[in-house]
Amino acid sequence: MSIGELFASFFWAYIFFTCIWIFVIVFVNVFRDPGLGGGGKALWVLFLVVVPFLGAFVYLIARGGKMGRRGAETQGRAAGQAADIGTVGARATTTSDIESAKKLLDSGAITETEFETLKAQALAR
Repeated sequence: MSIGELFASFFWAYIFFTCIWIFVIVFVNVFRDPGLGGGGKALWVLFLVVVPFLGAFVYLIARGGKMGRRGAETQGRAAGQAADIGTVGARATTTSDIESAKKLLDSGAITETEFETLKAQALAR
């Protein structure tokens, strides 16, 4: 195999994987698009399966302008959900800290003043 054939093989492999990536992105975008109903999604998928290159190009021309916006909205929702997970964990920790302090108070291990201090520290977090 000559160096030219090697570069040609790399080029065609690049083209192949790029095409696959474009088809995957378009399919994912079709299913994430809230503006398309079930029938519209089915027609786009049928179009993409029957004539994949033409279907992908037509989709990118017709609906590609909103692809970036939908991607940004999806990332924003994911970031918000991740932030919610952190606050839920913090609330659970706060609640368990107060419960632990209350048990110590009930057992007589700490005074009412110490309990209020621990409670204030837990709520401050």
